[in-house]
This record gives sequence, C-alpha cells and structure tokens, in this order.
Amino acid sequence: MTSRSWDTEREDGLAAALRRFPESAFRIRQLMLGNEAFKELCSDLAAAERALEDARHLPVNIREKRRDEFAEMADSLAREIAEALGSKGYP
Repeated sequence: MTSRSWDTEREDGLAAALRRFPESAFRIRQLMLGNEAFKELCSDLAAAERALEDARHLPVNIREKRRDEFAEMADSLAREIAEALGSKGYP
C-alpha cells in the first residue's frame, strides 16, 4: 500500500471541491490558501469519493451497504463545504 503525500491529498481535495462547486472556484482557491479546516473538509471529501469508487471491488454481500455509507459521507462533507462557501442552496 502506498501512502498519499500531503500535497497530493490537498490537490485531490481541491479537485473534489471544484467538481462539486465549479461556480465557486475562486472562493474555493482562496479558502484552500489559508483555511486549514476547509482544506481538511476538501481532503475528506476526496477520500470519501475514492472510497465510494473503490467500493466496487468489495464482496457483493457488503458492496451496496458500503457504497451507501460512502455516498452519504461524501454528501455530508459537500454540505459542509457548501456552508463554508456560503452556498445555501446545496441539497
């Protein structure tokens, strides 16, 4: 197993936030520069999205349950990011 570097995690977090909120690209980049809590939210979102994608390799008997859990986690993190961005309309 390879460990992910700090920079890679941050880049993945930035990409995840930009995918979900492309209209807030400028604000996302601003927050990524100096807000550690926001950076962590974005990194956690990227990790949840990776886990959701990787769930396809899980045994059939647990795959759907894990996918649901990871999807819920990613959506919850996206809502927190939306709050940080001031986007009140995110579901």
